[in-house]
Amino acid sequence: MKILKQQQMEGEKMEAELLVVAAKIILSVLVGGFLLLFLYLYELLILRPKGLRSKLQKQGIRGPPPSFLLGNILALKRLQSKVQSSASKTTDPQKPYHDDDRVASICHQWPSKIFPHIEEWRNEYDVELLKELGLCKSLILGTPSITSKILGPLLGQGLLSSNGLIWAHQRKTIAPELYLAKIKGMMDLIVDSTTSVLRTWESEIQTQGGTAEIRIDENLRNISGDIIAKACFQSNYSEGEEIFSRLRTLQKVLSKGMMGVEGLIRWLPTIENREIWRLEKEIESMILKVVKQRSEASYEKNLLQMILQGAETSGENGLSHKKFIVDNCKTIFIAAHETTAVAASWSLMLLALHPDWQARVRAEVLEICGDRPLHADMLPSMKVLTMVIQEVLRLYSPVFFLAREVLETITLKNIVIPKGVVLQIPVPFLHQNPDIWGPDAY
Repeated sequence: MKILKQQQMEGEKMEAELLVVAAKIILSVLVGGFLLLFLYLYELLILRPKGLRSKLQKQGIRGPPPSFLLGNILALKRLQSKVQSSASKTTDPQKPYHDDDRVASICHQWPSKIFPHIEEWRNEYDVELLKELGLCKSLILGTPSITSKILGPLLGQGLLSSNGLIWAHQRKTIAPELYLAKIKGMMDLIVDSTTSVLRTWESEIQTQGGTAEIRIDENLRNISGDIIAKACFQSNYSEGEEIFSRLRTLQKVLSKGMMGVEGLIRWLPTIENREIWRLEKEIESMILKVVKQRSEASYEKNLLQMILQGAETSGENGLSHKKFIVDNCKTIFIAAHETTAVAASWSLMLLALHPDWQARVRAEVLEICGDRPLHADMLPSMKVLTMVIQEVLRLYSPVFFLAREVLETITLKNIVIPKGVVLQIPVPFLHQNPDIWGPDAY
């Protein structure tokens, strides 16, 4: 009995020792993992940005000092509050408004009001790099990696968010289908889609007795979406409407989380992340369904067929067959759909604000077209219309930033720009710079 009791005690002692050892091992793993995570975040959030700033500061390029984790967000908000306060003081709510004041009341100098930090920091720290940057064709300047991290669910690894061999292969596949000669071949589609909407407007005006108030922004999105669907997928807007709708919803959800620490919270099952994952799956399923239907129904050489052909060899560059198709279809929907509709909306609004230019454009179009149907060869003769469109794009660019990440250290304008720096070109500020466009740039 004594021997059995002693063996039992030794067994319990050994078990206790094993539990202690196991606990120590688990604790060591947890502490080690926490330490590695801490070191990773410290290098990512502190050491890496500090090192890049130091290299630029040695060359005389300085910027506003950032705060821990938040960077320059607090300074940005202070500037925005200052501008909003100033605007409210200069606005007289008691002053009556007349239609004759409509042109004077529109201020096109919107970039500095919405993004006052860019106006202030640009004036203080700007470097004359833009010309050389624009001429640089090297793959050393690529799409910022943060783009794919933040907008990955929306753009994937499509043409707008990829780099290197993947980007080169996609550009070689897609670009030839967007050359001017190909666009001219879309004229009948453009005319048919636009005419359909114009007839709807005319009918509504007649129904309301000759005058009607129409919200045109949704109609213009429908036109651009219908043209894209027909030209790229031999479909129509009604078939692609669900894809467009879900893409817009996905945009809104993604915009709520853009201030999160990159790569850290995107994998957590938060409400927003679960919504993003659901929309991603639905969009992918819809695109593949449309692609399958169209590829089986026709062998006509169009953008969809070129994407399918490019997908056959996409694996050689590190992108799967399915992902190549889905990501580039999403890119086409996003890039061409919204930007075209926004540009058309501003064009019509500014023509309405300037009836004299509206009359000149209408007279030119009627003179060139007469009773003949519109075709592509007529467009180069429409000089006034071209001027109007270019001025609209100057004042209200559909794209605010052009961004390039330095993938390898490069020298531009005698300035050494280290790997990891992201160069942002604020397009509207350039388009409204009096030094470039003259004193009436606004």
